[in-house]
Amino acid sequence: MHEKLSDIYQTESRRVFATLVRLLGDFDLAEEALQDAFAAALAQWPKDGVPANPRAWLVSAGRFKAIDQIRRRMRFDSTVESIAVLSEGHHTPDSIDDDALIVDDQLRLIFTCCHPSLSREARVALTLREVCGLATEEIARAYLVPPSTLAQRIVRAKAKIRDARIPYEVPGKDQLSERLDVVLQVIYLVFNEGYSAFQGEQLVRHELATEAIRLTRLLFGLMPTAEVEGLLALMLLHDARKSARINAQGELVRLEDQDRRLWNQHQIKEGVALVLHALASREFGIYTLQAAIAAVHSESPSAEDTDWDQIVGLYDALLIRMPTPVVELNRAVAVAMRDGPEAGLQLVNAILNQGELAEYHLAHAAKADLCQRLGRTSDARSAYQTAIAYVTQGPERRFLERQIAALSTD
Repeated sequence: MHEKLSDIYQTESRRVFATLVRLLGDFDLAEEALQDAFAAALAQWPKDGVPANPRAWLVSAGRFKAIDQIRRRMRFDSTVESIAVLSEGHHTPDSIDDDALIVDDQLRLIFTCCHPSLSREARVALTLREVCGLATEEIARAYLVPPSTLAQRIVRAKAKIRDARIPYEVPGKDQLSERLDVVLQVIYLVFNEGYSAFQGEQLVRHELATEAIRLTRLLFGLMPTAEVEGLLALMLLHDARKSARINAQGELVRLEDQDRRLWNQHQIKEGVALVLHALASREFGIYTLQAAIAAVHSESPSAEDTDWDQIVGLYDALLIRMPTPVVELNRAVAVAMRDGPEAGLQLVNAILNQGELAEYHLAHAAKADLCQRLGRTSDARSAYQTAIAYVTQGPERRFLERQIAALSTD
């Protein structure tokens, strides 16, 4: 039962939380109610069995626990009165209609957290914490800020939502576009954490990747723009490779070494169709271009047979819209595949000399790989060691250590 409850927590907790925010009108109260609901499930389900609709049961249990807690504290204000109305006897834990009451509260919550009155940094941090359940420490490390700074940013954002009475709703079409950019960014960050976890021993967090795809499908139905379509395509194409990205021992497998027969062809077909449609609109942006790059990889029978010239061209177009060192690094790797490791190494060294990626382990890993291909064993070993010093992901660290071991064997 503990294992079953743990699985439900992973897949359902943030949806339950989002609905509790709608019903209770308060982030912190909803978080307490969520924990109380799972504590009640841990006590009751082993005796009574898992209910037919666990999510609805947890929502009702959490709501009732919150109402009881407020009553015990004797805080009968207008908020409590509105909650009390919800607690009248016409709802039981199993009677809540999953589609009617829990329409998609996470999507509502994302737009609430991405309200334009909040700073961009606060929107992203709040959404990753409250909608997706990432730990404050995880988000802080990803953004290279102290956890205390990140925590204060989240607290201030919650207070702003409360004090400004920001509505908990998906905005009208006239307001959608101004919030769409941040919403897409947040959903993609969630997917990236699921596709390749920032740290720890688990390379892939499938529940986060799956949730990001689900939310993007919902968003695409609400606002079928080229960039939403492009983001959906990008995630589907990356997610299609998940079965080949790790081996039987749970270790990382590079793209060029993956068994492409394990790739999900249904997802690839859908993703390619979406990206072609988005490109045809001529209104695409950075997500569609990244999806186009992923599509070229997905349709190639091997790394050697990949159209690297096309990929370099797509990176050239992406750099115009997204001139970041990471995009430059990815382009440099593609140039190395097209023109040879020496050409790629020159570009990677130039990027590292700029300083912005000095602590980015993938930049040093790319340099090490190119040096290894050129037979510069000492330089390769040094670059691998630098990459290991900055990596925070267990399987990636072991992969880099195996590369150094292979250098010693050679």
